[in-house]
Amino acid sequence: MTTFTALTTLPGRINASDLGDALERLTPEPIGVGVFELEDGSGLWEVGAYFSEKPDDISLALLAAVFQAEEFKISELPQIDWVSKVQRSLKPVVAGRFFVYGSHDSVKVPPDCEPLLIEASMAFGTGHHGTTKGCLLALEQLITDGFKAKNVIDVGCGTAVLAMAAARIFSANVIASDIDSVAHSVAKMNILANGLDRNIQCFEASGFAHEQIKTKNPFDLIFANILLAPLLAIATDISKYSLSGGYVVLSGILSEQAELVVNKYTGVGFSLSNQIEIGEWVTIIFRKI
Repeated sequence: MTTFTALTTLPGRINASDLGDALERLTPEPIGVGVFELEDGSGLWEVGAYFSEKPDDISLALLAAVFQAEEFKISELPQIDWVSKVQRSLKPVVAGRFFVYGSHDSVKVPPDCEPLLIEASMAFGTGHHGTTKGCLLALEQLITDGFKAKNVIDVGCGTAVLAMAAARIFSANVIASDIDSVAHSVAKMNILANGLDRNIQCFEASGFAHEQIKTKNPFDLIFANILLAPLLAIATDISKYSLSGGYVVLSGILSEQAELVVNKYTGVGFSLSNQIEIGEWVTIIFRKI
């Protein structure tokens, strides 16, 4: 499959993140979008997208102008198995008792851990990103504090790594859901590969909008590792489906966005329990009042 890239640079973390969100809505739709800070001290951020067909020059030019970015540079890449290439480059991730690894590192799994086999894929959540690792560390904190969940949902589950981590620890009903059909398929494959298909139900759904999810509420542990806008949009639903005394773990939040999330969720019936910062990202733990 021919792959095209479109790359640009611009100043400002928020502006770069917003441009990345805008790229996701392009037609033709990108197969992946990345936002990274350049490590040269310039303060610039690189925003790039991968496409399976040539992107529209005019749409990219308009986005560059709106976000005051440099002109997008479009390139055609040679045919490479990018997933296999990424798999070989990913190192195992340790987050508390959890050991997240690809099959190429199966010989490195230590005996005293909770192993989670996650292959690099087109779904978000290999454990290497600060948001996913932050959620695993949040779960580790809750476990250490003696919390025992009985009804868990991972909303926007991506690879289902968080649902699987919960299923490893708790004798609980666990649900993994994602609005994206690719993520849903990847999640189901990961759940099966980890031998957790009897422990986790996996649904393609937007938020809690699935009849079988609605019949399982209220949840005493909810994960939502997505983005700021949808986190704010589903705050009322998360409150509605949360059990009093239960916990909500949210991520996909930049440090400067944390106050917005805290204000929103404390306004719909939650108290702030803790925050975990990894790089520019923050994971927030709330408790339902």
